[in-house]
Amino acid sequence: MIPSILIVEDDLTFSTMLKTWLGKKGFDVETAGACAKARKLITSRDFSLILSDLRLPDQDGMQLLTWMRELEINTPFIMMTSYGEIQNAVTAMKLGATDYIKKPIQPDELLNKINEALGASTNKKTADNKQENKKTSNTEEKNSNFLEGESEAARKLFSYVRLVAPTQMSVLINGASGTGKEYVAHRIHQLSKRNEKPFIAIDCGSIPKDLAASEFFGHVKGSFTGALSDKVGAFEEANGGTLFLDEIGNLSYEVQVQLLRALQERRIRRIGSTKEIEVDVRLVCATNENLKEAIAKGNFREDLYHRINEFTLRMPSLKERQEDILLFANFFLDQANKELDKDLIGFDSQASSILQNYSWPGNLRQLKNIVKRATLLASGDFITPVELGEELTEHHSDEIESGKILSTLNKEEAEKQLIINALKQTGNNKSKAAAILGIDRKTLYNKLKHYNIPQ
Repeated sequence: MIPSILIVEDDLTFSTMLKTWLGKKGFDVETAGACAKARKLITSRDFSLILSDLRLPDQDGMQLLTWMRELEINTPFIMMTSYGEIQNAVTAMKLGATDYIKKPIQPDELLNKINEALGASTNKKTADNKQENKKTSNTEEKNSNFLEGESEAARKLFSYVRLVAPTQMSVLINGASGTGKEYVAHRIHQLSKRNEKPFIAIDCGSIPKDLAASEFFGHVKGSFTGALSDKVGAFEEANGGTLFLDEIGNLSYEVQVQLLRALQERRIRRIGSTKEIEVDVRLVCATNENLKEAIAKGNFREDLYHRINEFTLRMPSLKERQEDILLFANFFLDQANKELDKDLIGFDSQASSILQNYSWPGNLRQLKNIVKRATLLASGDFITPVELGEELTEHHSDEIESGKILSTLNKEEAEKQLIINALKQTGNNKSKAAAILGIDRKTLYNKLKHYNIPQ
């Protein structure tokens, strides 16, 4: 089994960076931003190791450690402390902590401490079996192309997915373009009793009107001009499995009638053939249109609407799931690294802030495209605002000017925080931190001295 680590850290940027980095090292990683969530996770599953910050918003890491040991939960525990908290680290060791590490964290030092806590043999097994064991319980929510997310909106959506998937109910997925409707349809199929049968997806918006019936039901050779050979339609291909119709609102009225008849009779006939074929498909449809308005305008059949809509799922927009933005950004970065043969670590603090505060009208598809482009352009270890492009950075600048971002910080406080974040993200590597900040090493050292930041 892959060793699992729970990171308890309220700095979302730092926590996400650690999660991504440790994930690349072969660990199965969960995160919690407060003790309350950490306790819930610890009591719901077994972790191989806990990596906790000392300072947390509700309680401190010391109280979390004490609570664990009182319950005789003896999971290895590493405490993260600042340079000024060494005495607290010593206290943590007395309370049963396995080890402690000082911030800003040096990645190699952290990895060594984790390996020591878990045991050298465990780490070797992790490296050897990383590929074989990647589908663990914690990664159940992923497939090769998508991540479910951890926001409340995502949890609610996929709780409904898991509820309806084992049934035979037809499902209508409503949501804007780019929100991941086809993934949800795939997930319904994967969790259904039909998962060993085909999943066939049809984009109704891209089918020429004259060919729609052929796409759905197939045709025989010579049945119309251009029918040079027999064709199996989507209903036959999906027999026993799931048929996903994306953007179903784009179907012509005539094809809607044919589709309704096939669903009611569970039989289809290829164009040009007299033979009827029995089919058993589960229908999952998706649309970004308001089908009730289309019904009122006479563009969509009401009886078909009720046939395809036994259960409705609403896809939240990306701006409704802000907690997931950095998770998805890092997920797409991993994909882009593999595709482009690069090895970027993550996003610098300014880029992370820009991503989190952008409105994302194109949702996940837009985020994926921007991350891929930024990965291609990046020359350092981290994606910076420069690579994100003018559209995002101009929007971010407007928000800063209007006081929506860093409204409680004066200029010097903001600069100090940016320097601290850069040092955190680079493991206190001054050269890399200076590059992220766009200054030289000498200037960085002067600012460290000016702001009394430990070196």
